[in-house]
Amino acid sequence: MCSLEETQRLMNYFELDEDQEMLKDIIIDVLENQDKSYETNHAVAEVLAKVDRDLFVQINDTTGIIPTRKNKTLKLWLQIAGVAAVLALAYTGVYFFNNQSKKVAAVSPIAVHDVKPGDFGATLTLANGRKISLASASNGEIGRESGIIISKSGNGRLVYQIDEKVADPNASNTLSTARGETYQVRLPDGSVVYLNAASSLTYTTSLIENGKRIVKLIGEGYFEVSKDKQHPFVVKTNKQEVEVLGTHFNISSYADDEVEKTTLLEGSVKLSAAGSSKVLRPGQQAKLSGGKIQINETDTDLAVAWKNNEFVIESEHIETIMKMISRWYNVEVVYIGEKTTQRFSGKVSRFDKLSKVLEIVESTGEARFDVKGRTVYVSK
Repeated sequence: MCSLEETQRLMNYFELDEDQEMLKDIIIDVLENQDKSYETNHAVAEVLAKVDRDLFVQINDTTGIIPTRKNKTLKLWLQIAGVAAVLALAYTGVYFFNNQSKKVAAVSPIAVHDVKPGDFGATLTLANGRKISLASASNGEIGRESGIIISKSGNGRLVYQIDEKVADPNASNTLSTARGETYQVRLPDGSVVYLNAASSLTYTTSLIENGKRIVKLIGEGYFEVSKDKQHPFVVKTNKQEVEVLGTHFNISSYADDEVEKTTLLEGSVKLSAAGSSKVLRPGQQAKLSGGKIQINETDTDLAVAWKNNEFVIESEHIETIMKMISRWYNVEVVYIGEKTTQRFSGKVSRFDKLSKVLEIVESTGEARFDVKGRTVYVSK
């Protein structure tokens, strides 16, 4: 913020005719090129629309007027400063991320104890108990089991291929990611599953159980299911079952989340939980809480942003944001004092270092962070 002396010097500078015109052009240009991403928040859009109209009226009213006394200049600047303050509050109070990441100070207290983002990696547990770290495993074939060839591709994907008649169709494999890891698997039927951090997927090597393709999910996964009308694809979590024939959907089923979310991108799925069932249509999200399923229209991009290596938040509390950070950066989160009730929205790359993500959140003034080792302390 400018001091009184700096503000007066700035006002004096714009007393000149040509400089006042330049000021007018700058303000109009800024308002006409506001980031359209802010329009996604209706409340903010209404505030900005009113502010824009008022500011344009003020600017247009000043056209052709050459201030002769400093008190007129001061009055004009106070009006503009007031509008700017409202704009700043509207932007800062809701949006803490910038689609074009802002530059931050060269030296930051948060950056002193920086943490690298997560990466591709997982552990495969075979039916015989053998564990394979996929991060360190070489590309190519990594195992054979019950007539199934298991290999690691160059793009960080685990691939299952049926080589002969499956000797033991009930042999079970588990693909698990730790905090700070993500991975993909192509199952024997051609279906592809993306696993988020701190998640696991368990399945038989044949994938078929009682005429159905069945997998068990803990954590979060995005599914691209190959069509097979004779063998429905079933995802089991601790709280529900999701049955499909061929579709794209996301399930978030972390043990420390109160709500289990299933989001459908294409096709159709049937959810069953606590004796009731619901059918989802594309663009809908089911929330399971307390044994009850609630279905709403949703922005599917939000649900699958993690698969596209982004954090995308829309009107979320600090606890939700810090859970995502904890899982991906493999850090512990400790809250000190009262938590902020502010809701945040925005987007940032998952491959940015922890310090950058926290600095952007902290720039809102709604939260403060202190990083010590792999622990993040959060305060207001």
